[in-house]
Amino acid sequence: QVQFVESGGGLVQPGGSLRLSCAASGIVLRIYTVGWYRQAPGKQRELVAVITDGGMPNYADSVKGRFTISRDNAKNTVSLQMNSLKPEDTAVYYCNRYPRSFASWGQGTQVTVSS
Repeated sequence: QVQFVESGGGLVQPGGSLRLSCAASGIVLRIYTVGWYRQAPGKQRELVAVITDGGMPNYADSVKGRFTISRDNAKNTVSLQMNSLKPEDTAVYYCNRYPRSFASWGQGTQVTVSS
């Protein structure tokens, strides 16, 4: 059974940084393209960043230059370094396979950017 566990969220002031981590069980992440997604209150889930099995990243325009996605194949994790955070980055952040997500999603990790 595939399970994702996201961690690292929290409350941060505008301009601050957070590092999110995605751990997976039941699958070997390194063979998949993995995405970080986020869902803000009242909005649909959106893709924020992806990293291919070869390590190539791609980002939504809204986070380009501020977020960095990376993977640690030895630890079976994918991370998202978020810098220069803005209030509009406030959301619950999830990870999953991209583009065809697994049916099971983790609980996500809440990121709140507020002064």
